[in-house]
Amino acid sequence: MGWPVAHSRSPLIHGHWMAQYGLRGAYVPLPVQAAQLTQALRALPVIGFAGCNLTIPHKVQALAIVDHVDPIARRIGAVNTVVVQEDGSLRGTNTDAFGYIESLREAQPAWVAEQGPAVVLGAGGAARAVLCALIDAGVPAIRLCNRDESKARALAQELGICVQALPWAERHAALQGAHLLVNTTSLGMQGQDPLDIRLDLLPEQAVVSDIVYVPRITPLLASAQARGNPIAEGLGMLLHQARPAFAEWFGTMPNMSAALLQAVRNSF
Repeated sequence: MGWPVAHSRSPLIHGHWMAQYGLRGAYVPLPVQAAQLTQALRALPVIGFAGCNLTIPHKVQALAIVDHVDPIARRIGAVNTVVVQEDGSLRGTNTDAFGYIESLREAQPAWVAEQGPAVVLGAGGAARAVLCALIDAGVPAIRLCNRDESKARALAQELGICVQALPWAERHAALQGAHLLVNTTSLGMQGQDPLDIRLDLLPEQAVVSDIVYVPRITPLLASAQARGNPIAEGLGMLLHQARPAFAEWFGTMPNMSAALLQAVRNSF
């Protein structure tokens, strides 16, 4: 469910797994305006849905609609997966943190969370998921930079002492000694301004990660590759966040495959 939702790759991803596991069913895009979200969610058990995913602009609003909210969704402050339970009640969870950390580990298996600090750019919903993932993985210190510094400060205060908010102007200097850089902003996305970040202070072994996946190799990732940094593309997060959602609905945790990755790449 989203508004708009036609651009979503989720039907392609879940449709692939349904065919792979021989399931009778369908994953369909449901264009739902914000004013009708409660009605739409409450209709899920009535018409036989196992659940749904939520995308913009519904993720925060759903927190107040579902009957049960998982702790991870409460921490992130958003629901991206709704599960219809046996009694017809709705449970909201969030798979974005899982999706991010799994995609990072798949792309760069040598990355070790405890090795050193991370720098996270942005303080929106995606940043919240990434921050929760990094904290739970054991990253010892996170330097958070956002164009609106007050948002970064509020988020750092909420999530704990290992997160330090820094002014946007200090984003370049913040890279010194970092083991991971994550862009969670829309900067660098197709049609958006590029991300202005100098990588000269970033250690060459540090992983550079961008959750933007259109284009697949963003200007940030291209610059990182050019100087020899290992990278993690944004498409991995999209694919991996879908896995636990599928498992919630159908009881099977699907694996990633080269065929699915290629199919999603070909869809852009």
